Amino acid sequence: SGSENLGRAIGWAVDTMKRDGLENVRSEPVMVPRWVRGHEGAEIIAPARHSLTMLGLGGSVGTSPEGVEAEVIVVSSFDDLRARAADVKGRMVLFNAPFTTYGDTVTYRTGGPRAASQLGAVAVLIRSVGPTGLRTPHTGSLQYGQGVTPIPAASVTAEDADRIARLSARGVPVRVRLTMEARAEGDVESANVVGEIRGSERPQEIVLLGGHLDSWDVGTGASDDAVGCIVTWEAARLMMKLGIRPRRTISLVLWTNEENGLRGA
Repeated sequence: SGSENLGRAIGWAVDTMKRDGLENVRSEPVMVPRWVRGHEGAEIIAPARHSLTMLGLGGSVGTSPEGVEAEVIVVSSFDDLRARAADVKGRMVLFNAPFTTYGDTVTYRTGGPRAASQLGAVAVLIRSVGPTGLRTPHTGSLQYGQGVTPIPAASVTAEDADRIARLSARGVPVRVRLTMEARAEGDVESANVVGEIRGSERPQEIVLLGGHLDSWDVGTGASDDAVGCIVTWEAARLMMKLGIRPRRTISLVLWTNEENGLRGA
């Protein structure tokens, strides 16, 4: 959110909705958070050097220019973390939770940094939320919450997480250096995009359709959430094309910050 590309997407959406014949098409200003990834990287330093494929988690703080280096403690769950609480301070926590479903496993990405920080960890690594495949890391947002010292947090691939876990299980200490330039730049002005089909009998009653227009910086946003935007948009477009006038107003909203929902609506 708040990026140049999002601004271009908003302009395209407004112009295209008008060409599609939607009514009362407009952009509505809204303030959104802007987080910048910057340069980032991770590497196993010991027992042997090995580059890690990683992505910083959205909203993470960065490290110093030199990075943060620490021995890794591998845990499989929040219960495992709590059971080993005495060993966490000064270390880098790796949540190596096997993927089950997105809803179940994503909790380690959103809540892992907070839980690790509360026990004195200096950084956190999260096994990618998804099945093993081609060393592909998966980013997304985290939630530090109140009263917690933010620590750098990144996603690593399932393959790299398993490598670290295998070494640790054999009693081999693993040290990792994590470098992240991630920073928050405060709220900036953006916009939600709105198009309507006015209701014929009860126009003041709204049927709301839509999806989030923003995406993560490392992807195109084609599946998350351009698909959702276009599916709902196409439903409205087809109604206009077929001359279908609903009793209530159909309001199509493409909002511009997924994590905060319809902040400006």
